[in-house]
Amino acid sequence: MRRLVAEARLSVDDLVAPIFVREGIEEPRPVASLPGVMQHTVASAVKEARHLAGLGIPGLILFGVPATKDPSGSGAFAPSGVVQVALRELRDELGDEMVLMADLCLDEYTDHGHCGVLDGSGRVDNDRTLELYGRVAVAQAAAGADVVAPSGMMDGQVRAIRDALDGAGHPEVAILAYAAKYASALYGPFREAVDVSIAGGGDRRSYQLDPRNRREARLEVAEDVAEGADLVMVKPALAYLDVIADVRAAVDVPLAAYHVSGEYAMVKAAAERGWIDGPAVLREHLTAIRRAGADLVLTYAAAELAEALQA
Repeated sequence: MRRLVAEARLSVDDLVAPIFVREGIEEPRPVASLPGVMQHTVASAVKEARHLAGLGIPGLILFGVPATKDPSGSGAFAPSGVVQVALRELRDELGDEMVLMADLCLDEYTDHGHCGVLDGSGRVDNDRTLELYGRVAVAQAAAGADVVAPSGMMDGQVRAIRDALDGAGHPEVAILAYAAKYASALYGPFREAVDVSIAGGGDRRSYQLDPRNRREARLEVAEDVAEGADLVMVKPALAYLDVIADVRAAVDVPLAAYHVSGEYAMVKAAAERGWIDGPAVLREHLTAIRRAGADLVLTYAAAELAEALQA
């Protein structure tokens, strides 16, 4: 009876799995602060994607870790960049079995760790960054991405990317906008996974949302939808369920939420000490995110949850 009348449901169809692919390594490397998560070679990323597809997970999102970095993050848009290489291999292996998403940002590729190029005073230059985001989007689309996911929170990023994709003959490629991305303290394990540190001990508060603000998220989301976003995202997820609910009530496009590295790592750390039932808490967390209104959830627990849901 409880199952029959449940208001929120979690299924494998709701899951997107993040995959980190690193240039210049010969075998996968574990990420210490994200138990069960690896930095993959291109070959092992393809193998992992095949495993995820076998579990019925409908989508993955790629993050790149380049061997070298520079001020403009050129590895993000180079045809030989690690994400573009991986996308081509994944498309050849999987065909249309999975939706291939690619994170679209520069922070993994810049030597200063910011999400855009810097001006002479060391601040992010929004407009110059938009030009590069367009180049990244076109490179990812040409390599086989179904969805590009701009995460930099630059003003006007969705319109710039849509124009670049359409102009290069990729009108079918969708945009998943990180529309409400907060300057959260929960990203630490992710930054280890992508080897990112911000030069001079800086932060991204000038272009990510203030965690104290709720209404501002609705404004950001509305702007991205008006610019042509096909899907929007709230990040982090569990600590921002009120924002997810607000966004769900405000827009009709599909809504994603990112159960971020810190949210995942805290569950794993507590479970390792025997303080909580880790699998049960993860399932409860993701059900809460779905209950708040998210249509899909990006989570490092995708494979684990898929196996449990099919048991």
